[in-house]
Amino acid sequence: MKAGFYKGLTGEVILPTDPRYKEARQEWNRAIQKYPLVIVYCFTKTDVRNAICWARKHSIGIRIRSGGHHYEGYSIGNSILVIDVSKMNQLKVDRDKNILKIQGGVTNQQVYDLVGSEGYPFPGGTCPTVGVVGYTLGGGWGYSSRYLGLGCDSLLELKLVNYSGKVITANKECNSDLFWACKGAGGGNFGVVVSMTFNLPQKVDKVTLVEMYYPEASKETMVIFLDTWQQWLKGLDERMTLVSSVYNSAEEGKAIFGRGLFYGTPEDAEQLLRPFAKIEGAEFNLQEMTFLEAMQKVQASYPDSEKFKSTGRFVERQYDLRELENIVDLIHEKAVGSVYAAVSLYALGGQVQAVGTSDTAFYYRNAQYIMGIQSIWENTIFANENILWVQERFKYLEAITNGSYVNYPYSELADYEKAYYGQNAYRLNQINERYDPYDVFKFPQALR
Repeated sequence: MKAGFYKGLTGEVILPTDPRYKEARQEWNRAIQKYPLVIVYCFTKTDVRNAICWARKHSIGIRIRSGGHHYEGYSIGNSILVIDVSKMNQLKVDRDKNILKIQGGVTNQQVYDLVGSEGYPFPGGTCPTVGVVGYTLGGGWGYSSRYLGLGCDSLLELKLVNYSGKVITANKECNSDLFWACKGAGGGNFGVVVSMTFNLPQKVDKVTLVEMYYPEASKETMVIFLDTWQQWLKGLDERMTLVSSVYNSAEEGKAIFGRGLFYGTPEDAEQLLRPFAKIEGAEFNLQEMTFLEAMQKVQASYPDSEKFKSTGRFVERQYDLRELENIVDLIHEKAVGSVYAAVSLYALGGQVQAVGTSDTAFYYRNAQYIMGIQSIWENTIFANENILWVQERFKYLEAITNGSYVNYPYSELADYEKAYYGQNAYRLNQINERYDPYDVFKFPQALR
């Protein structure tokens, strides 16, 4: 390409010839390796507008990236333009109104550091480098969801740059249909979100970080654990949100680990966890600390990157003993080269259920929990075996669950719109037609 070809792009423009290109094109999931035509790090709304207009002029596809954590890598692509807003990372707390304003590139860690230092909790995600905008657009499950709702439930307003480069404001009063759609319809649709405003919860003094561990867990222990989990969630105190995994790891063998937050004392948490304490081999660690300390500890457990294939499905019913055994059997044998294979359970209910299925684009409000399967590997030569391993086991999960969580996307879904959005899919397509009439923001599994 001649140098003049890229005229009109502003911000930090990274081309394949740039020594920074190799690192700039990487997603958090290093199993994804794509080669964009150009990556533009935007610093202003004007940079975003110029990138959109340039791509349209040259008929080049667009991908939108903030934290780069899309499980299937849809925030990158081959021979396309990446609009990266990670440099737009200013944020501010308005103490008088108890609101948080963020730009499009702000991460979980940045939010927690700011609001946590002022005594506020926040219904954000768990991994430090996930972009808060992308997290929120997909609904947003985290360790506070049962108590404070999904991330999108605190959203008051957003601004995005649309297909023509115009900045649009969306809230309950202005472009309310777009605002509704942006609360659960996933990132990449409609336009490039450049800012969001959130309502902040009431300040909290302390929370309890909950961890439970069952080393060397037998199949029987895992089955009992899963059964206890599904019974325990019924009527559970909404101040408690956990994720638990039954797993098979190269380092530890088969084990169970659970972690999350309780907005109360360790003594009360211990009472709530009694059903799990009855299971043989249980080890508990309940620590009272500030919300910020708890999130810092959680975030410190994440690596800088991984190679993985993962998915998440919604569970809306109880499973019998045979089904629970089948679920445990999914991780009995790891894929060749896998260092970690797991079935993970993310608790729903509480305040997630307090919002109606059609009140936001996030449809699966009545699910009891999300159940996902994943495999992690280190050596690239084992990628295919691990991906096939997940694909084979996903067939069973799909048969016993109802729909997929768009923030844990899965490229193999036959009818992804129905899977991600349920009964809200039709309305979402109508809204998408209105706000992106020329399909400028196209990517695999975009709204059609």
